[in-house]
Amino acid sequence: MEFDTLLLSRIQFAVNISFHILFPTITIALAWYLVYFRIRFIRTRDVAYEEAYYFWTKIFALTFSLGVVSGIVMSFQFGTNWPGFMERTGNISGPLLGFEVLTAFFLEASFLGIMLFGRGRVSERVHMTATLLVACATTLSAFWILSLNSWMQTPAGYEIVNGEFIPVDWLSIIFNPSFPYRLSHKLLASALTASFLIAGLCAWQLIKGSATRGTHKALRASVLVAVVVMPIQIFVGDLHGLNTLKYQPAKVAAIEAIWETQRGAPLVLFGIPDEEAQTTHFAVQIPNLASLILTHEWYGELKGLNEFEGSHPPVAPVFFAFRLMVGVGMLMLIVAFWSAWKLWPQRRAASTQLSRPLLWTLAGMTFSGWVATLAGWYVTEIGRQPYVVYGLLRTDEVVTQIVPPGSVWATLIVYVVVYTLLLIGYIGVLKHMAENPKPVGITPPADASLGKTGA
Repeated sequence: MEFDTLLLSRIQFAVNISFHILFPTITIALAWYLVYFRIRFIRTRDVAYEEAYYFWTKIFALTFSLGVVSGIVMSFQFGTNWPGFMERTGNISGPLLGFEVLTAFFLEASFLGIMLFGRGRVSERVHMTATLLVACATTLSAFWILSLNSWMQTPAGYEIVNGEFIPVDWLSIIFNPSFPYRLSHKLLASALTASFLIAGLCAWQLIKGSATRGTHKALRASVLVAVVVMPIQIFVGDLHGLNTLKYQPAKVAAIEAIWETQRGAPLVLFGIPDEEAQTTHFAVQIPNLASLILTHEWYGELKGLNEFEGSHPPVAPVFFAFRLMVGVGMLMLIVAFWSAWKLWPQRRAASTQLSRPLLWTLAGMTFSGWVATLAGWYVTEIGRQPYVVYGLLRTDEVVTQIVPPGSVWATLIVYVVVYTLLLIGYIGVLKHMAENPKPVGITPPADASLGKTGA
C-alpha cells in the first residue's frame, strides 16, 4: 500500500468526518429531548423535568460546540485536499452547503444563547420558542447535509458541461433517489444515539448515587424512545438496502462479499473476505437468505463483484463495518427492550429499583450509538469508492496535485492527536457532570398564556 497524497487525504478526511459526525448525531435528537422536557415542565410544573432540561442543555451546548469546531476544520479540506471536487461539483455542492449555513446553522446559533441563558430573563413562551427553533435547526441542518451526501451517492437533476456539474432541476437534486432513506435512517440513528447516551449517563448517576429527580424522568423517556425507534430503524434499514441494491449494486456486492453473480445468494454472517483470491474464508452463512432479504425472493439474483471490475469498493472494510453496525444495533434492541420491561410502570415504581447488572449494562452502552453510526457511515462512504460522485467522478480525479504526502502526513498526525485529546476531554466532562449535577433552584413564575400549568 502506497501512502501517496490520495490515500493520505482520504484517511485525513475520514479522521475529520469520523470525529465531526459524533456530535451532530447526538445534538439532532437531543434537541428534541429538550423540547419534550420543557413542554412537560410547563404543563405539569414538575421540577424534575426542569432539572432534566437544564442538565441536558449543558451537555447539548458542549456537544454543539465541538461539532461546530470540527465542521469548520472539515470544510477547509475541500480547498486544501480536494480542490477538484468544488471545481467540478461546486455549482451543486456550494449552494447546498450554503443553504445549510443560512437556514440551519445561523438559526441554531442565534437561539442557542436564549436557550442557555434565558432562564429568568425572558418569558417562558420565548424560552420555549427558542428551544423549539434550535431543535428545528438541528434537523434542518441534517436535511441539507444529507441531501448533498445523497446526491453524491445517487446523482440526479444535473447535466455535465465542460466537465462541470450544472444543476437543471433543484428538486431532483435535493430529493434525489436515496435522500428519503438516508435522511430517515440518519434521524433515527440520532434518536438511538441520544437515547443511549441519556440512558447510560442516567444509569451512571444511579450507580454513583448522584441521581436527581430529573434522572428518573430522562431515563424513562430515553428507554421508551429507544424501544419505539429501534424496530422502525430496522424497517427503514431494509428499505435503504433495497434502494442501495437498485442504484449501487457494487456496494451491496461488497457488503455481502458476493464474488460471482448468482441466484439464491447466501447471507454470510461472518467470514474473512479475501479480495485477491475472490473468496470468503471461514464463512458462516445461511443459504438463500441474502437474496431473500435484498430482493424479497428466495432465488433472487444478486450481482457479484466480478461485474464491477475496477469500479467496486474495497471489500473487507465494508464487509466488516456493516456487520459491526448490525451487531451493535441488535444489542441495542435487546438492551432497550430489557430495560423497558424492567421499567414498566406496573412492575417498577422507580428507576432506582433497576438491578445493578442492568444499570452497568446501560452505562456500558452509553456510546454504543457512536459505534453503530461510525460503522454505518464507513459502509456508506467507503462503499461509494472509487467514486466521489457515484459512477461519474472518481476520487483520484479531484484530489490535490500540489500538496506533497509529507504535508498531509504532518497535518494528519496533528488532527489525530488533537481529536483524541478532545474526545477524552469530552467524555471526561460528561462523567464529571453526571457525578456532580447542580440543582436547578427556584423556578421562575409561569407564563399564564402558555395554558395548562396543573398536573
